[in-house]
Amino acid sequence: MDSPPAKSWSIHSRPEIIAKYKILERVGSGAYSDVYRAIRLSDKLTVALKEVHDYQSGFREIEALQALHSCPNVVVLHEYFWREDEDAVLVLEFLTTDLATVIRSAKKREGGIGRGEVKRWMLQILSGVDACHRNMVVHRDLKPSNLLIGDNGVLKLADFGQARILLEPGYVADDENPEPYAQSTPSQCQAGYRVQEHGTMSKEEYFRVLDEVKAKELDKETSVPDGDTSCLATCTTSDIEDDILKGSYSYEAEEGGDDRNGALTSCVGTRWFRAPELLYGSTDYGLEIDLWSLGCIFAELLTLEPLFPGTADIDQLSRIISVLGNLTEEVWPGCVKLPDYRIISFNKVENPVGIEACLRNRSPNEVSLVKKLICYDPARRATTMELLQDKYFNEEPLPVPLSELHVPPTKDMSSDSPGGWQEYEDMGTDSDFDDFARVNTTTTSTGSYIQFS
Repeated sequence: MDSPPAKSWSIHSRPEIIAKYKILERVGSGAYSDVYRAIRLSDKLTVALKEVHDYQSGFREIEALQALHSCPNVVVLHEYFWREDEDAVLVLEFLTTDLATVIRSAKKREGGIGRGEVKRWMLQILSGVDACHRNMVVHRDLKPSNLLIGDNGVLKLADFGQARILLEPGYVADDENPEPYAQSTPSQCQAGYRVQEHGTMSKEEYFRVLDEVKAKELDKETSVPDGDTSCLATCTTSDIEDDILKGSYSYEAEEGGDDRNGALTSCVGTRWFRAPELLYGSTDYGLEIDLWSLGCIFAELLTLEPLFPGTADIDQLSRIISVLGNLTEEVWPGCVKLPDYRIISFNKVENPVGIEACLRNRSPNEVSLVKKLICYDPARRATTMELLQDKYFNEEPLPVPLSELHVPPTKDMSSDSPGGWQEYEDMGTDSDFDDFARVNTTTTSTGSYIQFS
């Protein structure tokens, strides 16, 4: 009996693709994308074909990668195929491993990751994120398994399916070019780097521009909004089924109308690397959520263990509070305006352990670097421009050359997820409340209030 015909969306039945590429094995699979290794027939180059099953993710990844074209620490988008009623297929450069595999390999190696190696990895990550932020691209899902690495040791940011461009293409924040370009330039990365050529933007100027961006964002009709699909792609079942908390999630935003005009959602990223403002339901955030993720990644490079491995969103907040202390107006003015701040409450932590306790046996400058990123107030987090100039990278031991980095031969394929290492996925119980012995819920005239102990 003949086998049934291939589905219309199958990458193997797309003539425009198979005419140019020889598709080899599938190297990753998830609910919203599949990744294949392939050979480009014209020059025998090995590439990755990423078939994206979610419209929003496909649109955002293409948009972001085009804006970041030619950035040395961002994965290369060679071309893409996308027709009506078919999945987007992105042709990306093929990289053999990722930072999650580097960390996992280092655990098995005596001595772990050398201090000079850590600095080289950090500098490459900072370079990639700096390119994003200079072009007002917020990645929103930075984690070790989304930092791909080639055989030569070059690290590149990947998986931009949750990324958003917070400014119109072509905008460059410098004195000679205060307005957006009429048309996008061929290389937005190169355009963005003009900021550095004309001087470093101050934090005050950065936040002023960001405020303008957020105001414009609500008026943009062409932006793809954060909707149900993206939320379901990145959150556990518990994150969208707890009625008392769900008001902050994106599918509820339709009531206010902002969701259809490009409003942001709090339901992004992978829990272990998610900034506290997102965990408290904020939809008014900027590039700073990436900076928190950077702090978590840097801490993991230094210790080979995740900084905040929460099993649920409430457990994630609890772990953060145990280290930093309770979130109050004193440490972050304005935090009481977070959507879920008055809904979720923790008992007072009298003696938070501090970042130092999480980074035992590390140098003061290493601890200082992480503390500049892992702080409640987004405005206090150091920018990538500032971190690239940090004295830590100029002290002995200096960053090693790329050729001296320990690069595992292949990516860890223990997970079926195209994002990489299963340990980073949003795993956990069916309820955010299972980890707590005592949960007190009080109903008031303005709603419900939850206290965890």
